[in-house]
Amino acid sequence: MGYKTAHTAYTRNTFREAQVIADTPIFNDYKQLSVLYPDAKYIYLDRELSLWLPSIAQLLTRMSSNLFSEKGGFNDTIKRCYLETFSGLTADNTDDYAFLTQCYEAHKHTALDFFKAQRLSHLVLNLTKPDAMQQLAAFLGVNSGAKMPFLNKKGKVTAWNAIRDPLKIASTRQGKVDKDELLLVNV
Repeated sequence: MGYKTAHTAYTRNTFREAQVIADTPIFNDYKQLSVLYPDAKYIYLDRELSLWLPSIAQLLTRMSSNLFSEKGGFNDTIKRCYLETFSGLTADNTDDYAFLTQCYEAHKHTALDFFKAQRLSHLVLNLTKPDAMQQLAAFLGVNSGAKMPFLNKKGKVTAWNAIRDPLKIASTRQGKVDKDELLLVNV
């Protein structure tokens, strides 16, 4: 579609360079970002709960040792975003479907209510639907005859890493990140 895109953003430069950011810290920091980017368009990626639960349980279980590590592990932004979005998450409930369902419903409700209350341009999009690309193109005001690729399935959450494209924006500076408390300052 021609947009400079970052999967995640852990440097101020990523925020400056990318036109689209898809994941961390957006899913958690959308309220702060709406102040910094008042004309931004928000795309809430929705999934069937029955498909999301096993996927997120697997992801959180794989992430847990780094997420809860006091001695390194993930960067502070990843830790903060996941531990705020999944408030109450512990190493023992990463695969607790009742807990994860509560987190899913609370996040969706809070985010969509915020977008509506602030009158922010937003789209709720389920990428598995046959008309997903047409919905996205219409929302963005662009033409696209392409089909929506579905890369994030069956544990393939790192498929983004294999993509080589001049419009792909790095999320880090060769593995280095900005301090979490400075990430959204002067972007």
